[in-house]
Order: sequence, then structure tokens, then C-alpha cells
Amino acid sequence: MSQTPAISIESLSKTYAGGKEALKDVTFEVPRGQIFGLLGPNGAGKSTLINILAGLVTKTSGSATVWGFDIDAQPRNAKRSIGIVPQEILFDPFFTPREALEIQAGLYGIPKGERRSDELLAAMRLTDKANAYARTLSGGMKRRLLVAKAMVHSPPILVLDEPTAGVDIDLRKQLWDYVRKLHAQGVTVVLTTHYLEEAEELCDRIAIINHGRLIANEPTRDLLAKAQDKEVVVSLDRAAETLPANSCFDKVERVGEQEIAITYSKDRVNAGEVLKALAEAGYDVIDVRTREPDLEDVFLSLTRADSEAA
Repeated sequence: MSQTPAISIESLSKTYAGGKEALKDVTFEVPRGQIFGLLGPNGAGKSTLINILAGLVTKTSGSATVWGFDIDAQPRNAKRSIGIVPQEILFDPFFTPREALEIQAGLYGIPKGERRSDELLAAMRLTDKANAYARTLSGGMKRRLLVAKAMVHSPPILVLDEPTAGVDIDLRKQLWDYVRKLHAQGVTVVLTTHYLEEAEELCDRIAIINHGRLIANEPTRDLLAKAQDKEVVVSLDRAAETLPANSCFDKVERVGEQEIAITYSKDRVNAGEVLKALAEAGYDVIDVRTREPDLEDVFLSLTRADSEAA
């Protein structure tokens, strides 16, 4: 059982009334104990997939298991094994945070003596708001309350759908500190986010969905290695009246009076060849700084190529 994936999705498809295909034959696994990134543009199908796992949307075809439990054959056990933090801020304005957690725990059949409401409020830094009406909470506090609600039944899998949207930097850091703590305790985390630097820093593995189809599913390090464009910003000994041109340059831009940015493909040339080409053009290089490709570069490259091929 320990080798069973946290989530297994096989040939999953969803077509809504009217013919909109939200998911098209999606297959992948989320290994246990990882922080797994699920990325894609708006409307790519991420939320539909999450809602199918949560039991809120009925799939058209395919299969899915959560912690080894089939979502159709064993829906109660599947739902018990996953906590969902939705993208939308949903709450009852007339309950306090403590009441909201107590009610949520009751829905999962957790006896009063085993409930963790105060512990979760403390973890989300909401203790001082425990008895305030939820409608008086700030947007960041409401989002943290949603995280606490998703964890009342201590699920082995936590799904965070855009958890830091609209959250300031301090609150974002607090949230990720808590997620890292849960991960260290063995919780499998599935994350969707538009902050790609978060995914790059946090995720062990990343899947990318575009137009309802899976276009990538690799360890983060391997995905980053796909980016071939590299940029050097070069300070020259004088202002360049015309931008230098060379076959090894993919793009040249002026970024300062005596600075230019050169983009090149690292699978064709290296930085030494770029600098040599500048020297041959008659420029002395005073300083050089480089920018390595990041997840945003890979994401844009893959989704652009997929959209063009569609």
C-alpha cells in the first residue's frame, strides 16, 4: 500500500453540457510525500480536475483514485483522504472561525474529544479571531480559515487551489511555512498557483495542463533543464550606436546607455562564444551578468508550443 500513489488519474475526461471539453484523456500520478505542482493557464482544466477529485464534478470518462480509494467505488474513503482549499473564498458569514471548524469536523464524524479546532486556529494565526464573525475577517484571514477547514479531518493529501491569490507577502510566507511543516509530517501537497516562482521553489514535481490536455509531468529540476534560452547583460566600453548582430545571438536589446541584453540558445552556443562575437565586433566588455532560465520561461515555451500545435 505504501507504494500506491497519493493520487492516480487514468484517461480522465470531462465534457460539459454544450460540448466544452475541460479535460481530454489526462493521465498522471502524484507520488506520496511530495509537493506536486499542477500548473496551467486560466481555463486549462485545473479546477475541473480538482473538483472531480473532491466529488463536486462528475467525470465523463476515465478513473481516479485518492490514497488508493476509487472516487466512484469508494467515495466516502476518497473524500476522507483529501482536503481541498478552493480558489474561491467560501464561508458562512454568521459563524465564527471556531464554529466553522467545529461544524466541518462534525461533518466528517470526528468526535468532539478528537477535534483540533484550537490547534488549527493557532497554526493559521487566527486564535485572536476565534470568536469573531467570519464576515469581519480580512481576505487573507478568510483564506487561512479555508486551509484550517481543509485540515480538520487530518487528510493525508492537501490540495491548494491558488492559495496565495490576494494574500500579502507576510501572510504568504506564513502559509508556506505551515505547508512545509505539514509536508515534513508526511502530508502530500498538490498546489496550483500563478506565482511560478512559488512552484519552482516548493514543488518536487510539476505537471502542466493546457487546453484540457497534459503537456508536461516531470521533476522540477528536469523541467527547468528544458529551458534553452539564456540571457547575458553586457556593459560595454562605449554606447553602441547600432546593436551588434551575430548568428549566435537570438535577440539583442538595449537596456542602458552602454548596456545590452543578448539572448542565446545554450544548446547551440555558450557565453564565451557570445563574448567573442562582441570582441570581434570591436567592443570591449566591462562587465557581464547572466540570467538563468526559470520555470516561467519553460511554462510559456511549452504552452505556446502546444497552443500553436493545437
